[in-house]
Amino acid sequence: MKRTLLWNTRFLSAALILSALLLSCRGGESRPTAENRDQLVYVHFQDIGDLNPHLYSGEMFAQNIIYDSLVQLTESGIEPSLADSWEISEDGLTYTFQLREGVLFSDGSELDAPLVKANIEAVLENKGIHSWLGSVDLISEIRTPADLVVQVELTESYYPFLTELSFIRPFAITSWAAMKDGSTHRGVNSYTGTGPYVLSDYMPHDYALFEMNPYYRGEKPAIESVLVRVMPDNQTRIMALQRGEVDLIYGKHMIDAETIQLFQGRDGFSVLSSSPTSTRHILMNTDHPILSDINVRLALQHAADVQTISQGIFTGMEPPAHTLYSPTIFQHDIPLKPFHHDKDLAGSLLDDAGWIPGSDGIRVKNGESLNLLLFYNQGRVTDRVIAEFLQGELRQIGMDIRIAGEEEQSYQDHLKTGDFDLVFNIAWGMPYDPLFSLSSMRQMTHGDYAAQLGLDDMELIHQGINRILSHPDDVVREELYRDVLGRLHTQALYLPLTYETNKAIHRSTLKGVSFKPDEYAIPFKEMYFSEP
Repeated sequence: MKRTLLWNTRFLSAALILSALLLSCRGGESRPTAENRDQLVYVHFQDIGDLNPHLYSGEMFAQNIIYDSLVQLTESGIEPSLADSWEISEDGLTYTFQLREGVLFSDGSELDAPLVKANIEAVLENKGIHSWLGSVDLISEIRTPADLVVQVELTESYYPFLTELSFIRPFAITSWAAMKDGSTHRGVNSYTGTGPYVLSDYMPHDYALFEMNPYYRGEKPAIESVLVRVMPDNQTRIMALQRGEVDLIYGKHMIDAETIQLFQGRDGFSVLSSSPTSTRHILMNTDHPILSDINVRLALQHAADVQTISQGIFTGMEPPAHTLYSPTIFQHDIPLKPFHHDKDLAGSLLDDAGWIPGSDGIRVKNGESLNLLLFYNQGRVTDRVIAEFLQGELRQIGMDIRIAGEEEQSYQDHLKTGDFDLVFNIAWGMPYDPLFSLSSMRQMTHGDYAAQLGLDDMELIHQGINRILSHPDDVVREELYRDVLGRLHTQALYLPLTYETNKAIHRSTLKGVSFKPDEYAIPFKEMYFSEP
């Protein structure tokens, strides 16, 4: 085994040297050194993909540094981007955007209202794939009353419209030359935007080089180029960071607890973790004969030791979750009482529900065992570990939990059809929670819809969500949020486990690393090197 490991290490080193030589031959930049700190090397687990700004197959961090949208989401809320200002009519139906003057794309062409109109229309041509966005069904007309003025007409008031425009995709704006026959429906000719960087060199599944956009309107980034190297294997990424071949690993799915422990407090490296971004939870099917009883659902809530899951499985890297959305994500003060860990109370609730301990310790009722099936995505190893832990915990209160790992498509099919007792799920995350995950609950193809079918107040919950999406008054919306989230919490159909956090590990000489409201954005333009 040692000889095999040694051979693999030598092979890896040789491959890295060969890769660097090939990169140099292709015209790419060599990795940064103390004398070359105008380039940042970032490592990613997969290829950047198709960066068409109106589609979903590309990596969002890459789309984010190439393109801009009319507005942007910041810590302070929605702020100007390509639109310098906007007005909303009193009835909430007409949005009038004043575009910035003199904005140039990376190909040197200029931004104007007809181009913005063409970009929005290109998104609407693919309306079917954008069904998660309420605005695509509500935009009735796009007008250009002046060269730098765009008016968008909606058929009904829709509060999240500006928020949807601020997302990395699909409402990002590209140039005329990048479009094919004035649209992006059949792809793009180039990846041309107004963002701080432009893709200048690319080898699929190997690397992508982004260089500073010479026409960028904002403050020029301190780092002139970003080299993205593709490394699917976590161990390979760690070794590359240790050897100084990369400067940054970034993203909640790129860094596990063991890697955090390896670099925490280590000289020459910095480890960062964001506030909670999304919630890892288990969804209960309230239409299931056993789970239709709220006492059973409450028993599950009190039996799950989320503190041990947080510390034992994630070493505290993911805080224990007590509500469907973290208070740090949801910007309203919704007082929801957590379900504290209490196995005795969980057992009493099952007693009240008529489930009596059997001779083998598993509870029975009317000749039926208290038996439930928990699905998880077998591609997420952590979910399996959590499932096995819960299986042992719940057996102590007389519940027989069977666990089944499914391939991605099969797992998604169970969610879409509602064919599950219990299933692992993750909230949409920032900036999509809670508004857009709540919105999806009304759609029959989502697991949330199926899970809520057994609730007496399901219709009231969905009516409340509809009003949240359409009501223009902040105070009224806050009351609606209280009602909807209060009902979902009281019904106990979501079993919160942990709050996911975004993570970064980087060389200490790299400064300005931070996290944004959109967890998929990496703020390369704010980063810089400061040599010791």
